[in-house]
Amino acid sequence: MKAFVFPGQGAQFVGMGKDLYDNVPLAKDLFEKANDILGFRITDIMFEGTAEELKQTKVTQPAIFLHSVILAKSLGEDFKPDMVAGHSLGEFSALVAAGALSFEDGLKLVSKRAMAMQKACEKTPSTMAAILGLEDSVVEEACASIDDVVVAANYNCPGQLVISGSMEGIDKACAILTEKGAKRALKLNVGGAFHSPLMEPARVELEAAIREADFKTPVCPVYQNVDAKPHTDPQEIKANLIAQLTAPVRWTQTAKNMIADGATSFTELGPGNVLCGLIKKVERTAECESKQTL
Repeated sequence: MKAFVFPGQGAQFVGMGKDLYDNVPLAKDLFEKANDILGFRITDIMFEGTAEELKQTKVTQPAIFLHSVILAKSLGEDFKPDMVAGHSLGEFSALVAAGALSFEDGLKLVSKRAMAMQKACEKTPSTMAAILGLEDSVVEEACASIDDVVVAANYNCPGQLVISGSMEGIDKACAILTEKGAKRALKLNVGGAFHSPLMEPARVELEAAIREADFKTPVCPVYQNVDAKPHTDPQEIKANLIAQLTAPVRWTQTAKNMIADGATSFTELGPGNVLCGLIKKVERTAECESKQTL
């Protein structure tokens, strides 16, 4: 069974998607449509901007979404998924690629999500940190023992868990976890505490937009971040997507479930190859290729 997976924030690079724009007429049309919807030429930043410009959340999230979704659409008959999943932002790419959401609605939601998250980040100084080399339960217990906001945010693969919270909470957690034997407790260069209770203002803002959007039954099951399970019911998909902003991304469990349900090959669509690396750490023998162009 073929599984397609879609990356999240952090995978972006200058020049992403340019090859598609230059060589695939459908891709060029979709990129130009995106420029109109967003009200600025995101393609200029994606293809020729600086890494700094591309790193702004309001640019990064739509850029990664566009690269992933337009690549899936450009594959035509070669895009025949038996199951799909996306990491954080990538879940929106997965839903559009699988036909649960239109390209236009997906892009509008991603843009709204990016703006809402940016606002939530500015409201409360907060950050994230990658904890390497510890059992999940050890990290969870340490987070629970701290009186500041700090929670497990991304279960990426065995031995790699990203935590999210207030500046003080993250500092305390890193100190405790280093003492408990973490190989690394590395603060990430991100604008805020994604997938934590500090994203609640963004969740509220995005909820209304998700509820209004027209979701359809996807062509295959979508494994969603909040419970790592396959979903095809539009109402369930909406509810999980709303919960996603303040809930952890259960990527380890998602990869395990997809393999248990029969995934024999994974293809990562979009910038980077982070998800293939994580899937290989979940299951060493998993077949995974990353595609950035046709």
